[in-house]
Parts: sequence; C-alpha cells; structure tokens
Amino acid sequence: MNALVPLPVLLPLCVTGLKLAIGPRLQRFQRFISLAVLGAVLVLSVLLMVAADRHGPLSVHLGDFAPPIGITLVADRLAGLMLTVSSAVTLLVNVYSLGQGMADRDDRTPVGVFHPAYLILVAGVSCTFLAGDLVNLYVGFEIMLVASFVLLTIGGTATRIRAGSTYVIISLFSSVLFLVAIAMTYAVAGTVNFAQLAVRLQEVPVGVRTLLEAMLLTVFAIKAAVFPLAAWLPDSYPTAPAPVTAVFAGLLTKVGVYSMLRTQTLLFPGRRLGDLLMLAALASMVIGILGAVAQTDLKRVLSFTLISHIGYMVFGIALAGRGSISGAIVYVAHHITVQTTLFLVAGLIERRDGTTELTRLGGLARAAPLLAVLFFVPAMNLAGIPPLSGFIGKLGLMRAGVDNGGGWAWALVAGSAATSLLTLYVMAKVWNLAFWRDAPPGAEHEGVVLESAEDEPDDDSDDSDDRDDGDDRVDGDDRVDSAGDDGDRTGGHGAMPGPGPGTGLPVPAGAVVPAGFLGQSITTTKRLPWPMLAATGAAVSLGLLYTVLGGPLTTFTEAAAAELLARTPYIEAVLGR
Repeated sequence: MNALVPLPVLLPLCVTGLKLAIGPRLQRFQRFISLAVLGAVLVLSVLLMVAADRHGPLSVHLGDFAPPIGITLVADRLAGLMLTVSSAVTLLVNVYSLGQGMADRDDRTPVGVFHPAYLILVAGVSCTFLAGDLVNLYVGFEIMLVASFVLLTIGGTATRIRAGSTYVIISLFSSVLFLVAIAMTYAVAGTVNFAQLAVRLQEVPVGVRTLLEAMLLTVFAIKAAVFPLAAWLPDSYPTAPAPVTAVFAGLLTKVGVYSMLRTQTLLFPGRRLGDLLMLAALASMVIGILGAVAQTDLKRVLSFTLISHIGYMVFGIALAGRGSISGAIVYVAHHITVQTTLFLVAGLIERRDGTTELTRLGGLARAAPLLAVLFFVPAMNLAGIPPLSGFIGKLGLMRAGVDNGGGWAWALVAGSAATSLLTLYVMAKVWNLAFWRDAPPGAEHEGVVLESAEDEPDDDSDDSDDRDDGDDRVDGDDRVDSAGDDGDRTGGHGAMPGPGPGTGLPVPAGAVVPAGFLGQSITTTKRLPWPMLAATGAAVSLGLLYTVLGGPLTTFTEAAAAELLARTPYIEAVLGR
C-alpha cells in the first residue's frame, strides 16, 4: 500500500505530458483521459485514507534514500481525508469546465491550455498534502503557483492580467519568505524532514523556535488568506473563469490551512503563539463577513465569506486541543466543498443572465427553480443551519472554545456565533435580490456578453460594422447570435441592459462582465449546459453527504486529531522507530 502514496502526484504530471504531446488533436480522447486520471486520483485517495485509518500513517522514501537526504511522502488520516475531498471536488470542477468549454465552443483552450494547467495544479495540491518535509512542501506550493497563474490569466485580458499580477507578486513574496524560513530551519536543526524536525526542534532555544514558527505561520497565513494578509483575494479570484474561481476559492486557501495545521501540531506543539492566532481568527471572521455584507456582486460576496470562514479553521488550530483540531478538520472538508459549489452556482448565474451583480438580478426562483435549489442548499450549509455539515463543524469548534474557558476562547465563541448569523444574513440578502424579488426591467435577456469594457472602442469611433442591426434571432438552443458578427456584439433585445458596449451609452470605468476561457464573448442562455448543472448538483450532494455521514466523519476527524497531537505515529512511520 505504501507504493501507492506517490501516485496522486505522479499520475496528473504524466498525463499532462501526454496531453501536451498530443496538442490540440484528439479532443474527445483528451477529455476522457482528464476525467479518467482525476477519477483514478480519487480512488487512490480513498484507498490511502482507508489504509491510514486502519494501519496508521503510510510513508515512502523516494529512491529509497532515508531522511534527511531523500524525499519523503506521508499519508496519514489528515492527508488522506484532504486528498479525498480535494480529488472529489477537482473531478467535479473538471466536468463543469468541460461543459463550459463546449458551451463556449472553445475548440482549443480547454484542452490545449486549461486542462494541462489544471492537472498540474492537482499534482501540486496532492504534493502539499503528502509532503513529508519543508522543501517538498515548498515545491508543492510552487507547482500550484505556476499552474494557478496560467489559470488565473487564461485568455490574456487586461483585467485578468492585472488581477493575476497582484496574485503572483503576493505569492512570490510568500515564497521568498518560505525559502528564508526553510534555510533558517535547516541551519538550526540540520534537516527539513518533518519527523526529524519534530524531535530536533525541541532542543532548539525557545526564542529561535518561536521565530521559525512565526515565519512559517506568516507564509501559510498569506496562502490561506488570513486577515490582515488577505487583501489580495477579493480582487484576484472573481476575474477568472467560473471553474478556475471555484477551485481556487474552495481548495487553494485550504492548502495553507492544512500547512498551518500540520506544522503547528507536529513541529511546534503547545500554544506559544496561540493568542496571536486567536486574534487573527477573530479578525478574519468578523472583518471578512462585514466585507461580504457591503458587497453587491455575488462573486465578491463569496470571496469575503471565504476570508471570514477561514477564521473558523484558524480558531480550531489556535486552541490546539483534540476537540478543536477535530472541529477544524471537519470544517476544512465542509468548506472546500460548499465554497466550491457556491462559486459553481455563480458561474451558472453568469451563464444564464450575463452578470453576478445582484442589483441586476431577480426572479430566478420562479424562472430557474433548479438553479435556486442549487444555491439555497449550500448557502444554508455555509451559514451553519442545523443539521447540515456547517453546523457540525461550528458546533465542534464552539464546544472546544467553551471547554477551553479562556478569555480569547470565549471571544471567539461569540465571534463565531455573530459571524454565523451575519453569514445567514448575507445569504438571505443574495436570495432576496437574485432569486426572490421580481426581476428588474431588462434583467432577463439572452445574448452575447463581452469580457471587459476597457477592451471596447471609444464611443465616438465609427464602428458601425461592430454594431447589431437588431435582427437577432433565437435558435433552437435558446442562443442569440448577432447577424453578421459571429456573435461578438449584440444590440436590440440581446444587448446588456443599461450602459454597455453597443448601446451608445457610456461604459462604467473598469466594468467587467463574464467571459469564457479565452476571454472571448460567451452566449448567455436560459437553457444551462447539462454538464455544468450535473457537476454542480453532484457538488451539492457531496456537501449533503457530509451531513448524512456526520457521525463517521466526526469519529474519523477525532482519530485524526488524536494522531496529530500524539505525533508519535507519524514520527515512527517515517523514521521506523
């Protein structure tokens, strides 16, 4: 079984090489192998999780080189669960992206660019979860950084390049800080292997150990978007295509949380920086959700709730008890799935109405009842309505805070309750504006939506060829194609309501509307592509499955928490003691 540990990393990388060698040819075959390899990674992840639960942590030394020379990969209960959840989510997002690519009639980009980069991202995520040393953890982060920059800027539009540049600058800064922390760790301990560090760091002076802990926490807090290091996230994620935004929001920040959880329990047991972490957790929860309250765009609302709910996970890590660690693990698994689902729903709303601006939406509960259900269930789950999995995770964390009894712990319990109520308010606000109220004038339209107003010609330019004559026709697939312009401009009944390209009215500065993978125009339609609906429905079902399996899930996470706090099973599995 140990031989299976490297496969979740190696399989996506090998298939990426194959896809790049094939190029744009054999598109159906390429779609098949993408789904096949992600399905195989999911099966392998489940096998590793079950094996780690039954037999303890599994470890493998690549090349048969023992620490500290070789590369060590370790799959314990925590890594197995994270691999399983992330593999399931990435598989569903892949299905969603195939549906979007086919709906956009992208003949090359989804296969030629998006999916190779996506598989590399999956390999990087798996590498971080299985990493048995700091250097390999760093490599996993860098693999994700390279792939995520490609995905975030796919299409090359100005808006995406600008948002991607901010993301890359922040990520590179954290990478440099990570390298400095690794160098300092090696200087004081003579190794970067987690198991050896767990032993040797106990002999390092407390001041030096605290400095290393603070540096690593800073790196992981940037990756996880913990306040006040989260300012980059709301402007970076919403500009990307819907599948990219979904997997970024649902998964990438949790890799930072996982790294905090791993290092705090294994390398830095105790609570030297516990109060600082609890302050960061409280600030993330409260400030993040207040930011969400102030937003009127669904993607930005979800981006701020993402920052807010990271605070729940940091809350559990900061308390450093068995109950709090268990609650944090439950909440990580829950939030990966639910946050991804909500961004997938946002993509469906974009596909149908051409915007996620809540002031321009309405009437979706009556016009698209299936879409309303797909939003309502994960929204209530995120808010923590009993008996959904969000409630299970929050209850475990609050119970741990009450058991702790400290001043900061009680403040976090109160902050958690307030954040949960405000989350419910935010989700109710979205429901009322987008689904429950009557549609505003001109909101229900079908036609082509352009990527960015800044790419349009000036209003006084003579561009009559690029304007529609109003003779649009709706075909059998509920699509509107602009006559004589290959669907790149719309006017008449297919135009965007209010100011916008092709309307003769001024365009708001910096206005951005949805687009496909290449940044090209996409066609809004009331008949949503079935692969996108199926993938979103499966993600909703996965979130509900956590509720159905709440008892076994909690039992598993309690065992994982006990294993993390004991440290001995991990150390013995790697060092053979």
